Amino acid sequence: MSDLLRAPAEIKYAEELDWLESIDDHPKPFSWRLSPKMVRLFILGSERADGLDRDVSQKWFGDRSFVERSIVTLASDRGLLLIGDPGTGKSWLAELLSAAISRNSTQVVQGTAGTTEDHIKYSWNVSMVIAKGQSRASMIPSPIMTAMETGTIGRFEELTRSTSDVQDALISILSEKYISVPELDGADGENIVFAKPGFSVIATANSRDRGVNDLSSALKRRFNFVRIPVVTNKKSEAEIVRFRTEELLRRHAIELDVPPTLLDVLLQSFADLRASAAAAGSDDEKLESALSTAEQIGVLEDSILHSNFFGERTLTARALAASLVGTLARREPEDLAILNKYLHGVVEPRGKEEGGSWPEFLEGGREAIAKLS
Repeated sequence: MSDLLRAPAEIKYAEELDWLESIDDHPKPFSWRLSPKMVRLFILGSERADGLDRDVSQKWFGDRSFVERSIVTLASDRGLLLIGDPGTGKSWLAELLSAAISRNSTQVVQGTAGTTEDHIKYSWNVSMVIAKGQSRASMIPSPIMTAMETGTIGRFEELTRSTSDVQDALISILSEKYISVPELDGADGENIVFAKPGFSVIATANSRDRGVNDLSSALKRRFNFVRIPVVTNKKSEAEIVRFRTEELLRRHAIELDVPPTLLDVLLQSFADLRASAAAAGSDDEKLESALSTAEQIGVLEDSILHSNFFGERTLTARALAASLVGTLARREPEDLAILNKYLHGVVEPRGKEEGGSWPEFLEGGREAIAKLS
């Protein structure tokens, strides 16, 4: 695993998954590697009441009902659609579910304007077709078809970014549970690929993409929707940020403490900016950023790496502010004006009243805006 830039969940947590599988005596649907109860435990972590011999770490932070509904959906014959704002952990939850259920989270189709039916069905190895003709051996199955043949989970990222033709093809797969291959001879049944028990699809969609390629009512009926809200609870958000940051520090072998006071500054800053965006009268008065937890993690990671490589190997409020401005200022001059207004209207009075890290955070933000202006 050490030679992988980013190991998929089934490799990263392989030892833990093996152990859970060895002690799992609960009923398992279809070809699932873990029972629904153990899938939930793997994702949400163990509690003392579970009576296990070891702790299982929490990997996704959110309402347990979202996880339970997702698991129940995948045990049925319906697809699962995780929908929410960018950075709410939809893809991470999809990966964890696939890893726990199938021990394979890499059967993924990425939805874009350029995604075609071939990406969710099959294509051909041209050289083999020229040499030997069209056959099952010369066919290149898509990740979705592979999931069908193996009775495992296929994933479709950013479903609403794909065109209506692709979405219509997915309707057929979810409804009929087979893919026809008209190019092949049907004498031996080679022209149809049937899904095996355990096959399902987890799709994700950003709620901000509404209107790009809206889902048809027919496709919506094939999915159970689980809406993942933006995390607004400071305690939960702090746990997520801390969890991801610790992973970064381990990956880079960085020994650098994140003072709790600076984590509080980061959390409060995002809470302030979200409140400002909610009260804004127009899009021009809002940051282009979604102000998601994922972007919050990005701000902290950027400031940690900068402090480690170019600073004093100590995280400072000045470095945190510079990272926040650099990450969130995407439009010029609109975003810079919004951030400048926030610094002078909120951070400056708070620094005078509370002190702590806020005055240094204010100076770091001002310096960063001055450099970008």
